[in-house]
Amino acid sequence: MELFEKGNQGDSKLKPLAERMRPARLNGFIGQEHMVSSGGIIQTMIDRRNLRSVILWGPPGSGKTTLAHIIARESGVEILCLNAISSGVQDVRKAIEQGRAHGQFHGKQMILFIDEIHRFNKSQQDSLLHAVETGDIVLVGATTENPSFEVNSPLLSRCQVLQLKGLEDDNIHTLIQKAITEDDILKSKEVKLSGDASHSLIHRANGDARVALNILETAVEIGFSGKSPVNLEVEHIQEAAQRRIPLYDKKGEYHYDVISAFIKSLRGSDPSAAVYYMAVMLDGGEDIEFIARRMVILASEDVGNADPQALILATSCLTAIQNIGMPEARIILSQTACYLAAAPKSNASYLAIKEALKAVKEKGSDVPLHLRNAPTKLMKELGYGKNYQYPHDFENHFVREEYLPDGIKGLRFYNPSNQGQEKDIGMRLRELWGSFDE
Repeated sequence: MELFEKGNQGDSKLKPLAERMRPARLNGFIGQEHMVSSGGIIQTMIDRRNLRSVILWGPPGSGKTTLAHIIARESGVEILCLNAISSGVQDVRKAIEQGRAHGQFHGKQMILFIDEIHRFNKSQQDSLLHAVETGDIVLVGATTENPSFEVNSPLLSRCQVLQLKGLEDDNIHTLIQKAITEDDILKSKEVKLSGDASHSLIHRANGDARVALNILETAVEIGFSGKSPVNLEVEHIQEAAQRRIPLYDKKGEYHYDVISAFIKSLRGSDPSAAVYYMAVMLDGGEDIEFIARRMVILASEDVGNADPQALILATSCLTAIQNIGMPEARIILSQTACYLAAAPKSNASYLAIKEALKAVKEKGSDVPLHLRNAPTKLMKELGYGKNYQYPHDFENHFVREEYLPDGIKGLRFYNPSNQGQEKDIGMRLRELWGSFDE
């Protein structure tokens, strides 16, 4: 078996419809008009033969792999293909050597296409850096993940990120009609879609060209009785699709959008919105422990001491779902989300550690002598622990003492809010230390 794919081979009739309909030229590509139309970055790159390393970032079925092959074909260069799932550093190095040798022998660059590049670890991504920088290869990476999170900064800085969008309904409609009228197999069966069936197919595709063509191909198999024409109705589409492909992808960009909306709804005290976004995640197969862990963080970061019970509940939620599992875990998650959303809010503890870390970086760290540990005679002679005042020896178990180093004396990192139980905390601290405005 060849390590590198160099093109489509074999009987096209044995290939899935989605593969048969993959366009070979840019003028046959559907969607991503902002890139492929005249003046678009991909069209310009091809016209000027000015190939550059790029990361194609977009949802499944948006045309990333197809564009990589079109760029190579219309630029007149060879393309080597790797899949990050099954390839290692040695495979990358072999591809780079092949690309370097091709350039030296033919005087042309070679494209190295890496599908699902986000699955490469740091060392695998690092192995590409020099070759990309020197131009030994032109890297075209494809990913459904946000490159900012999944691609190393050094590699990302050497590539241009091109963001693809899910196909519009009009794009999917055009694709379906093109398949029915141009694919030899579908033409021979005289496939016809009712208006409702077409609408259902477009809806279920959810912007994914591959899904649309796979459903169409399966629906034709279901509806074909041995003779033409094949008249497809809604029930054929429904049976082929089984259920609508959810937009949510627990490893994709939308994952980050939904969890962001979930956290912001909790922080904004809207339990209905929070439960809705939780439902989106659960329906998409999100890891329930991921949801619970995020609520544990929020319970401390955004609720904090306004309701200390929130952290206890969130932590108990994480433990409970680990023991219970789905589907019952959804009830525990919902209870916790509703409680956190309804709880009084304070980020004072979060701001306290943030400001304290800032002070450490800017002022350095030190410990006053009277607070230092003094386990030896020498340390005691040096003043370690000298004049320390033990709070329990004083009335109300408190004595005014300076605990911060000289460089930051008087600073206060924790400023309690007037929300919930934190209001009482603030009152006590004011009684002990005076106003926070001093």
